[in-house]
Amino acid sequence: MSLILKLVAGILFGMLAGLYLPLVMVELLYTAKVVIGQLISFTIPLIILFFIASGIAGLPKGSGNLLGKTVGFAYGSTIVAGTLAYLLVNLFIPLFDGGVTYQANQSNELKGFIDIEIPPLMGVMTALATAFIFGIGISQGQLSALKNVTDQARDVIDALLAKVIIPALPIYIAGVFAEMAVAGTVADTLSTFGIVLVAAVIMHWLWLTLLFVGSGVLLKRNPLALIKNMLPAYFTAIGTMSSAATIPVSLRSSKANGVKEEVANFSVPLCATIHLSGSTITIVTCAIAVMLLSPAMSVPSITQILPFIFMLGVVMIAAPGAPGGAVMSALGLLTSMLGFDEGAVALMIALYLAQDSFGTACNVTGDGVIALWVDKFSTTKE
Repeated sequence: MSLILKLVAGILFGMLAGLYLPLVMVELLYTAKVVIGQLISFTIPLIILFFIASGIAGLPKGSGNLLGKTVGFAYGSTIVAGTLAYLLVNLFIPLFDGGVTYQANQSNELKGFIDIEIPPLMGVMTALATAFIFGIGISQGQLSALKNVTDQARDVIDALLAKVIIPALPIYIAGVFAEMAVAGTVADTLSTFGIVLVAAVIMHWLWLTLLFVGSGVLLKRNPLALIKNMLPAYFTAIGTMSSAATIPVSLRSSKANGVKEEVANFSVPLCATIHLSGSTITIVTCAIAVMLLSPAMSVPSITQILPFIFMLGVVMIAAPGAPGGAVMSALGLLTSMLGFDEGAVALMIALYLAQDSFGTACNVTGDGVIALWVDKFSTTKE
């Protein structure tokens, strides 16, 4: 939770700096934002490459049936959640769309002290294809040495995120809001922030209600009892902001719902990595809101957004366990498929981190539903 407080502090400092500090100080803050932004852009393909490759290479052997069911249910849940989020956001577009823009006028643009570029080693789609090729090859060929390389490379990137990039995000966000304060657009942008965050949390609750009521009816179980057993996992995730850290509580909650121990022990830890329906809801909601704030972008149609959602479900496999990990993994798709620029990326990070705990709570609570369905089909067909 300290990260959220630092994020809020960064927003407030950036606003005050843009309004009251001398221009040279604001441009210094803007320069820091540019440098951090370049580092983020450089890291995105590496996150996708090493986290996905390591995740696929590490899939357990001898459990193909159980694995296929868990992955299928988790991916389907993520896709449906993202699609419903898009449809709901479109109903509430008038609340977001008020002619507000986060972008500065040409006359008010800040200039950095240095002009630095750190080109990524590869494109996002190249990283994704490479990750799948090597991940599947390592898994099928039992290539332990190469598996160690991908694991260690993943750990390096994870450490970079945890120790450098994520701690630097408040400075990055401060630079963005300083730029908006100079441009005179910060107040309208913040008012939109509040609407977006409330909408994202409400959609989390609606999605969980749909999951548990639908599953309760189809499985002939009491939905209220199912939800009650998963509440400890929900509130634990709000505090930890980490699906991985909540696994012990999620396991107990799933077993309390009657999931067989061997099924829960397999599906719950796996879903903590691959099932991010709550994060997907937030990313889709925030992405549409940011696009509405940008005069250079327009809201995509359902046929245009579906490829993004399908790819997002795949890329979520690469989400690191750190707070904000899901949005860091999604940045590559946002830039390559939806045309996000640096300012849009910064707003996306700020919006996502402000509600990360609720998105994580939605993820882990939904894991309990996935475990119920895997247990149901394991019982009837195995």
